[in-house]
Amino acid sequence: MWSSRLSKAVLILLLLFLLTAGIIAAREFLIPVVFAVLLSMLLLKNAVRMELRGVPKWLSAFLCVLLVVVVFSGAIYLIGWQISDLDEEISKFSRSFEKVERNVKQFIKETLGMKSRDVNKLVDGATQTDNAPEVVTTVLRTLTDVFISSVLTLVYTFMFLYFRGHLKKFVLILVPADKKTNTETIIHDSTRVSYGYISGLAKMIACLWVMYSIGFSLVGLEHAIMFAVICGTLEIVPFAGNLVGTSLALAMAITQGGSTGMILAIIGVYAVVQFVQTYLLEPLVVGKQVHLNPLFTIIAIVLGEILWGIPGMIIAIPVLGMVKIVCDNIEELRPIGFLLGDEYSRKSRKFLIDRLRGKANEDKQR
Repeated sequence: MWSSRLSKAVLILLLLFLLTAGIIAAREFLIPVVFAVLLSMLLLKNAVRMELRGVPKWLSAFLCVLLVVVVFSGAIYLIGWQISDLDEEISKFSRSFEKVERNVKQFIKETLGMKSRDVNKLVDGATQTDNAPEVVTTVLRTLTDVFISSVLTLVYTFMFLYFRGHLKKFVLILVPADKKTNTETIIHDSTRVSYGYISGLAKMIACLWVMYSIGFSLVGLEHAIMFAVICGTLEIVPFAGNLVGTSLALAMAITQGGSTGMILAIIGVYAVVQFVQTYLLEPLVVGKQVHLNPLFTIIAIVLGEILWGIPGMIIAIPVLGMVKIVCDNIEELRPIGFLLGDEYSRKSRKFLIDRLRGKANEDKQR
């Protein structure tokens, strides 16, 4: 008995290991596919509405993809337009960096008693690099990869929207007849949760744009709108995104010669926005769509970063939400669904109550 359980546990661990290795090895193929699945779920309602009004399926799918292109192009243009006005601030930053470099050299010279020639050699060697061509090549390669992945994501999104009925029939063919209703429920709930989470995230990002714009403008930060857009948009990377954006705003404030009061005010804006986001926006706009345990949410984000980097962090929460839906609708996996959910989840509460009632009935029979 124990040997069979041990063999089963070993097989499960081996399967998980092979699955993880496959996910890492196929990341370049899987990342655009997963993003396309999530995008198609987000755009599905719009496509269905257009088709009900007589728009051909291929045209509705094309218009949905075109909408995504317009939205992202607008955001990129807005940020690029703001960045084009930063020439003066970049010059100030260069001068500030040169001043810091001179102070560092003077400190090393006075503290260690080194000669000026040795100090210059040490500091210049640490701050200068001779591999500029490699840096440029890396940047170009990264931009090329991002462009290719984006194009593939749009193509996959169009295909998923156009062939969604065919793909659904294929999934239903695979399952037994008595499981078809349950499978349709899983597909419907997965689409609903993904749409709710992504659309809620978009609404929350828009609210963050407004709040950061007001806050940064009140404290006197130049290019407040640009940094508001950056801070809000980076929220797609959970936890770390807007913190990075606020750090950029702080760096710009220091470059502009901002006072200590301005720096503290920017930190205060970040704290107030985080409070509103955590206790108002997320529960009302995003949290009601995906009831996940915070512990496993963090674990999913960390694992996503380990497996796929930043793209993995972005898709971790909606993917975990879909995994929970699958577990909630399969009897053998419902304990895992309960573990992944929080106390406010309807299905988690129902599972817990059913198990407690079953336990009470067993005690009575004994």
